[in-house]
Amino acid sequence: MNTSNSLAWFYLLVAAIFEIGWPLGLKIAVAPERRWSGFTLATISFIASGALLYLAQRTIPMGTAYAVWTGIGAAGTFVLGLWLYHEPAHVLRVASALLIVLGVIGLKMADPA
Repeated sequence: MNTSNSLAWFYLLVAAIFEIGWPLGLKIAVAPERRWSGFTLATISFIASGALLYLAQRTIPMGTAYAVWTGIGAAGTFVLGLWLYHEPAHVLRVASALLIVLGVIGLKMADPA
């Protein structure tokens, strides 16, 4: 893997982490006393996530980048929901989230560069 490709995957990983930040910010904003801090987190995360996805897609194929970005975002948001908001951890929900993670790993392993 060359340096350009490694940097693109780094951008994509950080973009996916920011992808987790905007739904978290919107959840935080539900509480009236935390509305603006939640909206601020969501806005910053949304912009950073999109900008880093743009940088990653200069090297990584669009379909792969988007699937990895949304997959990590979805799985990470799922985990935060379990941890911070005590959302249900039914077997089918957890197994489905694990399938998303396996798909992300498969896409990374299939990267031609």
